[in-house]
Amino acid sequence: MTDGGPTDPRGATGSGSTVGGRYQLGELLGRGGMAEVRKGIDARLGRVVAVKRLRTDLASDATFQARFRREAQSSASLNHPAIVAVYDTGEEPAGDGVAQPYIVMEFVAGRTLRDILREGRKILPERALEITSGVLSALDYSHRAGIIHRDIKPGNVMLTPSGDVKVMDFGIARAISDAASSMTQTAAVVGTAQYLSPEQARGESVDSRSDVYSAGCLLYELLTGRPPFVGDSPVAVAYQHVREPAVPPSHHDSDLTPQIDAIVMKALAKRVEDRYQSAAQMRDDIERYLAGRPVTAVAPPPVPVDDPPTSVTAVVPTGNGVSETMVRQRPVPSDDDDGNRKPWLWLVLGLLVLALLAAAYIVWPQLFPDEPTDVQVPPVTGLEREAARDLLAEEGLGIEDRQRQCSDQYDAGYVVEQDPEGETYVEPGSEVALVLSSGPCDFAMPDVRGDVERVAIETLTNAGIRRKNISIAPERCDTDDPDGTVVSQTPEPDVSVGRDDSVTLCVSDGPEVVPPVIGLRQGEAERLIIEAGFQVDVREDSDSERPRGEVTDVIPGEGEELDQNETVTIFVSVFEEEEEEPTTSAPPPDTETDTDRDGLSDEEEASAGTDPNNPDTDGDGFRDGREVEEGSDPLDPLSVPVPGGGDD
Repeated sequence: MTDGGPTDPRGATGSGSTVGGRYQLGELLGRGGMAEVRKGIDARLGRVVAVKRLRTDLASDATFQARFRREAQSSASLNHPAIVAVYDTGEEPAGDGVAQPYIVMEFVAGRTLRDILREGRKILPERALEITSGVLSALDYSHRAGIIHRDIKPGNVMLTPSGDVKVMDFGIARAISDAASSMTQTAAVVGTAQYLSPEQARGESVDSRSDVYSAGCLLYELLTGRPPFVGDSPVAVAYQHVREPAVPPSHHDSDLTPQIDAIVMKALAKRVEDRYQSAAQMRDDIERYLAGRPVTAVAPPPVPVDDPPTSVTAVVPTGNGVSETMVRQRPVPSDDDDGNRKPWLWLVLGLLVLALLAAAYIVWPQLFPDEPTDVQVPPVTGLEREAARDLLAEEGLGIEDRQRQCSDQYDAGYVVEQDPEGETYVEPGSEVALVLSSGPCDFAMPDVRGDVERVAIETLTNAGIRRKNISIAPERCDTDDPDGTVVSQTPEPDVSVGRDDSVTLCVSDGPEVVPPVIGLRQGEAERLIIEAGFQVDVREDSDSERPRGEVTDVIPGEGEELDQNETVTIFVSVFEEEEEEPTTSAPPPDTETDTDRDGLSDEEEASAGTDPNNPDTDGDGFRDGREVEEGSDPLDPLSVPVPGGGDD
């Protein structure tokens, strides 16, 4: 998320500081000629953002500040899935007291097309067209909102891990062009040379069709691996944009169809009238091709190479030191000129070419100060410290690597950023400053209580916590929350954590249900209900003819969900069969007396503490004699013989 251009000096506010009273700045995501972008945390909302701040020297221009604020507000109005969203904008006092504008944007995880193209991997034509279609969708939306991007290039287009397209830096290029008061007067060139439209290269006013041309350059590079025009210098590239016809993409890849050639060549037409008249038109043609339907584009005829030039493109310095691209029209000879004037014509053309070369030679170092002059700095960002030091040493460059910075992108000991940046040119022996990663940055622990387990884990991994560090407690929490819902987490929400910290989630086992107790003995039924977390209310069922002590009904019904400590009412039979009086004679005098006929003599009942006149002292449905025989307590209704037993 950086702008093209020379590396800007470090701002007064860096990693670890706060802007706007709420945005905590973290690792540097990118730096360009106009701004730097850092990862940040919105302390108020707890979300990850990207904070872009303008260079201090640009922020000191009052005109630039005012127009940048207006453009930032316009960018914030762009709400499109293929455009990096703008959340907030403001100003923060820099070290020298200058109000430094900043923009708070959506943080997008992914890589730019520039990074993907540098890997040298071939992009399938259909995928290249899909990516360009996404870019054109964003451009069409912004054009209808009255905003022209002016700097479409691979470095300003990101692909998310899911393959979605995100276009960056809307409004910034326009704000800068507006702020340069000499833009419309001196025709200063704004943009990146390899993706400039002809009208941009000439310093003329541009409209939405200029973005269409740049999108054509982008598609060309995605299809072929190289931009449509290359040269020894940006001046040479800009000249080709104005004067030279592009070679069809199929010249570099014979697998590309004539329909793809037609789409690309129409977007790259020199005359705006010959191009697609809107981003929507170009996107419609791409969608037709992807759907297998004929495209409407017809490639414009190539410019004949032997046509004498009617204009000369030259780069000359303006009065304020800013270089500009101009087109000077050369008069066309009249029909009545005789052949004797042709030698003079060739002489004039030769002098003009010499003047062009001389002007380019003089103003080139001022127009493009970051062009190679001495030793090229190798790009070492993302490399391990020793590997980076070896590469720099091979070029004879000095190394300073004492600075550390947290990074969620690079492991500890890897290079997070370098100054000067890679592929820039410096004097031999110059020192390159490296910032090494100290490990992941801390962030606020998200609150996932109330989420189901899958959603909670996804939220934590999206926040930056490694999946392997997230565990579920082996014992579920005994709560009435829905089954599978996270009810507690360790660490607690809003605690500062890092990517390598461990997180434990406790998941609810769900509401308890009334256990099946009908047909069980009273004591066993009470035990099951209490173990489920409920209170028990016992009622007698005098109408039932089930054996005494057996549960005949339960309210609420079996299997119904209840909150903890709710009351479950059971109905217990009190029915007793009438027993016939024995006809035998009275027992011998020495026989022990058993008044209640429970299997224990009155003397044994007195010793055990049971009631000699009640065969079931504890009311659990089992006679006192059987409980003593099988080892249960006849005085405890919850102590019963082996389940399934009972009195005959």
